[in-house]
Parts: sequence; structure tokens; C-alpha cells
Amino acid sequence: MPRLTLHKTSFTSGEISPRLLGRGDLSAYENGASKLRNVFVHPTGGVSRRSGLGYIDTARGDGRLVSFEFNTEQTYLLVFTNLFADVYRDGAKVASFATPWAEADIKQIVWVQTADTLLVVHPQTPPKKITRTSDTAWTIIDWTYVEKDGRLYQPHHKFPDDDVTLTPSATTGTITLTASAAIFVANHVGTRFRVENKEVKITAFTSATQAQALVKETLAGTTATKDFEEQSFSTVRGWPTSINFHQDRMVIGGARDLPNRLWLSKSSDLFNFDLGTGLDDEGIEFAILSDQVNAIRAVFSGRHLQVFTSGAEWMVTGDPLTPGNVQLRRQTRIGSPTDKTVPPRDADGATLFVPRNGPELREFLFTDIEQAYQATDLATLSHHLIEVPVDQDFDTSARLFFMVMENGDLATLTIFRSEQVTAWSLQQTAGLFRSVAMVGTTAYFLVSRTGGIFIEALDNTLNVDSGLTGSNGTPKSTWTGLDHLEGETVTILADGAEHADMTVTAGAVMLDEPATTVQIGLAYTHTIEPLPPAIQTAMGGSPGGKVRPVAITFRLQDTAVLRLDTGRGFTNVPFKTFGNTLLDAPPQPFTGDKTVRALGWRRDGTQSLWRIEQSTPLPFTLLSVTSEISING
Repeated sequence: MPRLTLHKTSFTSGEISPRLLGRGDLSAYENGASKLRNVFVHPTGGVSRRSGLGYIDTARGDGRLVSFEFNTEQTYLLVFTNLFADVYRDGAKVASFATPWAEADIKQIVWVQTADTLLVVHPQTPPKKITRTSDTAWTIIDWTYVEKDGRLYQPHHKFPDDDVTLTPSATTGTITLTASAAIFVANHVGTRFRVENKEVKITAFTSATQAQALVKETLAGTTATKDFEEQSFSTVRGWPTSINFHQDRMVIGGARDLPNRLWLSKSSDLFNFDLGTGLDDEGIEFAILSDQVNAIRAVFSGRHLQVFTSGAEWMVTGDPLTPGNVQLRRQTRIGSPTDKTVPPRDADGATLFVPRNGPELREFLFTDIEQAYQATDLATLSHHLIEVPVDQDFDTSARLFFMVMENGDLATLTIFRSEQVTAWSLQQTAGLFRSVAMVGTTAYFLVSRTGGIFIEALDNTLNVDSGLTGSNGTPKSTWTGLDHLEGETVTILADGAEHADMTVTAGAVMLDEPATTVQIGLAYTHTIEPLPPAIQTAMGGSPGGKVRPVAITFRLQDTAVLRLDTGRGFTNVPFKTFGNTLLDAPPQPFTGDKTVRALGWRRDGTQSLWRIEQSTPLPFTLLSVTSEISING
């Protein structure tokens, strides 16, 4: 019976699909795991129990989180819920204001920030400008375009057929516009038309072929003309779908009734879309035309202006972009979701976006060799973890990409492109993740739980969810402030030691022994399970061969508890530090190697040699594993 020593020095391939159990020849198999739950994979290869979630506040309802960074010292979290927005700074609510977006609308909003203003668009609602004037003072108003000499410099388009004509009754004052076909509706009142490039404002609806208008610019004449347009965005025609900034221009991508059209403002004049005579600094407008539907879902400013549509991804080039040199090229044919907005995010120069179909995360990246973009699937080995993404954001400091799923799970991707690290793990909690936003270096989540929908933040000092910490100079038994967890069974860490679980009653718990510091919150369990050993690859063994683990050495760092199953049930593995077991209260973090002897033959080639699973609210980090096994095959 030959013996073999297997060294697992890295988990940088993350949790990989069970469909790869027969692919021990892949490097991803060597660095992957069968299950990584409620752990974060480090770019250096180890895994740690994920940070707990600290309770911030109870939200008004389901909604969406949006980051707002005024400067490096003043960052805010905006919580959009049904017809309302609440503003938080450093975990405290500082302002609230009404919004026009109902709960069902929020999943379609798109936003971009400039200085102290957040611009928000939705295809069914007039675009809004949210402005911070102070910590506690925020305003929300409609966009206003540049106006000069009676003309509003907003996008216009002719929606009726080209042969439809419009006849004005006079060239000044209040006039009657008569159309050769039915083009007017009651909601046209208040909108702007341009007749032979002169502007009028509709003041009254008479019939489908006739409306009253106030002349803003003297008209050229009173003869019937095919040369007329109406404003591109209105209650009649719908509103912008997406927005961003690129090369000092505001970019609007698509609208309800013009889904495949792009508008770029004048340079350094964000609310002026005057096309003028095509000078370099003037506005730009064009449609995306091809052999498939191209409803624009997002515009993203990267190395180039990137346009994500329902059927493909496009690159808009021009250095700088001007009306005379703008070029549009299709790059890939993936497509983005149409029923919701999942904002593309930048990660080390690549744009990560959610495709329209399939459990994937695509990396839209420009390659210098081909001088084109590619859209590689970063979830190829871990599709089983992706279940209809609804929100996402990237923590650049921790290298963690968060994807909130429709089923309430949170998939986490550790990504470090320069070291080719792409490692997935799955985070689950006693509830459902609904939204995510990075504010500075803090990851905030909207989480639906039994007691309501909570705003919570990752906190690396916590090992519980929806948790609170407390301290008191004099030890005390009763700890209050837990109203959001009323009736819940909570896990407690008292003076650094695990306390028996208790049920929150009247917003409080009473400890068996007084304590000066506590962590109280919902338990979560972290799980680490390796892939079965690939003995055929390592030693030429047969697929049906038997394996017996002899000894397994775990290299740990700052770990308080190791709860392990090597085939005979879970046990807490004791550590020795200065003559005392780590499991004595309060436990002390252990760093070093711990070897565990194991027995029993494994006849199933899909069975792992060991499994770590524990809910103890204490730190845990696994750096590497060395397994000594016997083979009989």
C-alpha cells in the first residue's frame, strides 16, 4: 500500500462545480475546493471565516443601496425604498426625502455622480437631480437643460413617419399646429417641438391631428413641412434608460421609445445637447444599427466608451470623441438583462457585467494584441453558485467582488488579475441578501430577515450577523438594544468567550454571568470541504482505487476553534498553547500547524478526506493543508 503526501497550498480557484470531479488534471482542481461557504478567499491563497454583519438600521422596505462619495472624508449611503430615500453617514441616518420611484421601479434605476449631485434615470420617470447641500440637507428636482433665447438644448427626434407633415397657423405668438396624421396626445402639453429647427411649446391638446403651441423662436413660414421633431424624452415618449460621463461629456444611452440611441452632450456642458454644426465640442447623437436588437442597458466609461445592449457589447472610439471622428464597433454578442439593471463594475481595468442569459459573470477586457474587447466568463468553473444576479459591487481594498442573487445568496469572487486569482465562495445568512453597495472601504447590504429588512455592514471585528457590540465599565448581565432581533435565538460572545444561545425578549437578553463586553447576533456557519484527492493524476492509480487518510496537517493563523470531520463525525480539535488548551474560556488565537490522525478507507472517489464546519463566533483562518494518504488500488 503506497503512501502519498498531498500538499494543498492554495484555494485560489475557489469553490468549483461538482461537474469537475473527474478533472484532476486541471490546475483549478489542485487549487479548488468542493465547498467554501461563509468564508472569504485571500488573494494569497488562504481562507478565513467571513466577517460578520453589523446592524445599522431597519429600512423602510425592500429597495436598493447606492454609494455617494462627496470627498474622501464625507461618504454616504443612500437607501432607496418605495417612494423614499434615506441617507446615512458613518452608520447614522442624517437625512430623508421623497422620491418618485415605487418599489417595483427601483430595480431599473441607473445613477451617476458628479461632485455633490447624483443624477438618476428611469425609463418611466423624468430624470432627477439629487443634490447634497449639507449633511442633513438633500434636494431632489427634475433635470433642467440649458436654455437660451427661448430654446431648450435637449435631444429631439421625429417619431412619426417621414412623410407626415406639420403646418403652423402663424410664425409668432400662440399658434395652431395641424398634422397630416394622428400624432398628438393629451400628454404632449408642456413638451417642445421644433418646426424647421425653430422651437415651440405645446400649450393645449385639441385633437390627434391638432394642438395649440406657443412660439419660442420665430418660425420660418406657415407652409406644411416634413421637417419637424419633438423632444426625445417626455411623458409621451418615455425617459432615459442609462447615463454616465465620458471625456467630459454626459452620455445618455437609450430611452423607452428610442432604446438603441446614444446622446452625448457638448464638451464641458453636461446639460447642453446642441448638435450645432458638428464642431468638435458640440453634441453627438447616433443610433446603434445592426442585425439584432440593441436596446441599450448601460453605458460605461473605461478605456473607451463601452455600450452594453440587450444583444451585444459595443466600443465607441475617438480620441477625443467629436462629431467628426466618432466610431462605433461591435465587440461581443453576449447581451445584458432587460428586466433589471445590474450596474457594470470596474475591476483592475476590466468591466465586469452580468449577461442576459445563463449563470455567468463576464469580464469585458480590451486586449492589445487583437485591439478589441473580449468577454470571458469568470464563473466557468462555478456556475452552480450563480443564480440570477440582481446587484453587484467591488471592494478594491479586499479584492472581493460581491454578487447578490435573486434567491438571497451572496456569491463572492476574490479577483486579483495580475496574479490570475479568480476564486468563488458563497455567503449565506439567516435571511436574504437584497442589495449591496461599497461606501469607501465598507460593504453595506440590504438584508431581509424575520424581523424586517435591515441595513447591515461587513465588520471584521464581528463573527455574528445582524450583530451589535456593547461594553460597560462594570460587568452587567442584562444587555438591551436588540429590538430588531425580537424573538430570535441569538449567539453571544461575552468577554471573548462563547455564551449559551439565548432568545431575545423585550429587546434584551440576560446573561448567566455578568460581562463587560459582548457581541450579540445571529449565528452563521462556515464550511470548508476539499475536492476528493486526484490519485489517478498524482500517482497513476485507477479510478476505482481506495484511499485511506493517515494524517492531515492544517496550517492555521489566528484561529480560535477547529471543528473537523475526518470521516467519523465532527469534533473540536484541541490546541496547546503554553500548556493550556485553546478551548478553555476565553480561547486564545492559535497560529501554527495542527496534525490530526485519521482512520478508515474511502471507497467512493467523490468523497472528500475532511470537512470543516463550525458556527462558533470566533476567528478562523486556514492557510494550507497537507494530507498523508494510503492508496490501495
